[in-house]
Amino acid sequence: MQVIETLAEGLKREIKVIIPAKDMEQRMNERLADVKDKVRINGFRPGKVPTSHVKKMYGKSIMAELVNEIIRDKPSAILSERGEKSATQPEIVMTEDEKEAEKILSAQADLEFTLSYEIIPAIELKSVDGIKVTREVVEVSEEEINEQIEKIAESARTFEAKKGKAADGDRVTMDYLGKVDGEAFDGGKDEDAELVIGSNRFIPGFEEQLVGLKAGDEKVITVTFPAEYPAANLAGKEATFDITVKEVASPAKTEINDELATKLGVESVEKLKEIVRGQIESQYGNVTRQKVKRQILDQLDELYKFESPSKLVDAEFENIWRQINTDLAQSGKTFADEDTTEEAAREEYRALAERRVRLGLVLSEIGEKAGIEVTEEEMQRSLFAQLQQFPGQEKQILDFFRNTPGAAASLRAPIFEEKVIDKLLAEVSVTDKTVSKDELLADDAEEGDKPAKKAAPKKKAAAKAEDAAEGDDAAPKKKAAPKKKAAEGDAE
Repeated sequence: MQVIETLAEGLKREIKVIIPAKDMEQRMNERLADVKDKVRINGFRPGKVPTSHVKKMYGKSIMAELVNEIIRDKPSAILSERGEKSATQPEIVMTEDEKEAEKILSAQADLEFTLSYEIIPAIELKSVDGIKVTREVVEVSEEEINEQIEKIAESARTFEAKKGKAADGDRVTMDYLGKVDGEAFDGGKDEDAELVIGSNRFIPGFEEQLVGLKAGDEKVITVTFPAEYPAANLAGKEATFDITVKEVASPAKTEINDELATKLGVESVEKLKEIVRGQIESQYGNVTRQKVKRQILDQLDELYKFESPSKLVDAEFENIWRQINTDLAQSGKTFADEDTTEEAAREEYRALAERRVRLGLVLSEIGEKAGIEVTEEEMQRSLFAQLQQFPGQEKQILDFFRNTPGAAASLRAPIFEEKVIDKLLAEVSVTDKTVSKDELLADDAEEGDKPAKKAAPKKKAAAKAEDAAEGDDAAPKKKAAPKKKAAEGDAE
């Protein structure tokens, strides 16, 4: 077998592989000898079938099997011998000419094919002694815990019907019909809808106009949908709603005590406070973690500068760009609305894709050299978390991960990355800094991925690129027509 390098340009490699026809014929004859003793052909005793007859009957099919095996196994063996790692599955090209293929299967022509691939660059790991990060810590106050419990209590509070006029905080039960230009629109109708005035669940200006109404009242409310409303056919439009009030109810008084805790399924108010404290600390901890992670990634970005495999960058860019265009379509906006151009946005997110690939390779090398592994138990936990997000679709999700090549890697990759970050946190200089809640939650998404100053749209892809755990701050607000999904035909 001849292995000839025909291209070595940057990270790109092209290898020509030639296996002489005589070698292929020898392999075929060895396979035929084995088949000869097993094959059953009428007119011949077992093991006595002439080799020429076996070759005539099975030679081409055996040769086809050999070619497939070589194409399947040789690329990885060649890369291993060359001490190279391919960034993606090598592209294999062989003759498509039927006559040439026929000659190869008949052992009358050499088997030739080329491998085209990009190598993963050799990464020389550098010391992380100079990396310094600040870990922002929020001390959870009793006041904040009580505020959260009060919100929980409000969601669990009961209402009592009253005869008077609706006031802020009262619950109004009503029928409504929404119209734009005098025509009813999909999702703009509901019956026995309940709304607590002041909850800001409906579009701006709607709830305020319910104040002063009482059971039996009818009223036409006029509002204007926000310009950024997710339903493009309603965004910025003036609408009217025909309202019929069926009931006005005032909230029952709630007290933070053991009775409330029991109602919520907890044995005491102290236990309730303990649970709430843990939830708040966990939420802040997740934000702190992401901020620390970004600091580490930013400094690794400065430490490591090398060419990244273009195919990996292309794939990452396409993922980001697809999300960008989806977000723009959902918001009904254009690049111009976001004070940028498609060309500028492409350049920004191309740079982001390159950064992500490069840092991914660095983290992979650090983890590999440190012997970091993802256990089967960790994979199972991650899969279970996926199943919990989509109740009722467990079978489809399991089938997806079982039958989709590379799907399991999408579970493994984030676990592996977080374990590498844990390793780095144990090695770099970490300074704790006590901050306020507002300081911790300040929007610094631009600094997380640093694609450019004008991201499209509103940093969404950048924020998701490395901070997915923090949520999407540009998601549509929970205000619809007038319910949060009504304009899209999905009334609650």
